[in-house]
Amino acid sequence: MRRREGVSCCSALVSILCLGMILVKAAGAADSLPENRAQVQVEPVFAKVNGRVITMREFEALYVAAVRQRFYHGKMQEGQAEAVRKEVTDQLIERALLLEEADRLGLKPDAAKIEQEVAGYESRYASSPRWKEQREKLLPGLREQLARQNLLEQVEKIQREIPAITKDEVRAYYDQHNELFTEPEKLRLSVILLKVAPSAQTPEWDSARAEAQEIYLQLTRGADFAKLARARSGDASADQGGNLGYVHRGMLPEGIQNHIDKAQLGVVSEPITTLEGVVLFRLDERVMPKLREFKDVEARARELLMRERQIQAGKESLARLRTAATIEIATPQAKDDKKP
Repeated sequence: MRRREGVSCCSALVSILCLGMILVKAAGAADSLPENRAQVQVEPVFAKVNGRVITMREFEALYVAAVRQRFYHGKMQEGQAEAVRKEVTDQLIERALLLEEADRLGLKPDAAKIEQEVAGYESRYASSPRWKEQREKLLPGLREQLARQNLLEQVEKIQREIPAITKDEVRAYYDQHNELFTEPEKLRLSVILLKVAPSAQTPEWDSARAEAQEIYLQLTRGADFAKLARARSGDASADQGGNLGYVHRGMLPEGIQNHIDKAQLGVVSEPITTLEGVVLFRLDERVMPKLREFKDVEARARELLMRERQIQAGKESLARLRTAATIEIATPQAKDDKKP
């Protein structure tokens, strides 16, 4: 999986995983709550970040949730478990650092926003028997997680603050990233498709190829493409005489695109076999890529530059916190993850 692009990605994913485990964690904690607080046992420690404890339960819950989310439709391959373990470890460390920074800055959870989110959970699970049964036990844990997430959002917003961007800086960004503001090549095509089911037997495919070859010969002798498309094509564009309109590069199958790249305007292609059947196409117009003028994309360029700088500012702030932190990993399988 692609590496996180900024501090906000960290808290967003951790938030999803944390909130996803609230019902299990809170219910389990409530069911096992001892009558005498002196009986409370200290949970195994997974890691410490500047003395802030990350429990083994937190790590295992997030790890299991991450695995389920990422490999929902398949099994992990060799080496992937360690990669997920490393990513979850990093996320927990970064979360601890950000919460510590929120404390240092004196940030407080937005109580009104938290209650609004709690109300959303109340509404979402109103018909759930388990929610009704466990509601009073679950609400404290839910509010705690929402409060932490709110603090993470606040501190990240502060870390991502950047100086105002000037028009000259936006113009420089535009000049250096012309590819982001260039309209891609557009192609206007007409097609005739003789549909064949992928599971069809060889005779059916041979019959479609023979029919396509006959149509091709008619077209090369001057037959009307639109008329033949309406009469013979199985494509949705048949009613428009086979006119697909404009398509961009990448919208067509690679095999078709390769033929189009070599096509001459107005010349009908020879029959091409595709997954959908046998197709003939005609390239009616080719509009070359066009760089949009700065005045037309200035707002978009400013937005992209601002986002890029905010992400970088968040990364740098988090890197400074991590460099200055004392991080202790208690579990043998994660000892290689001690350093950022």
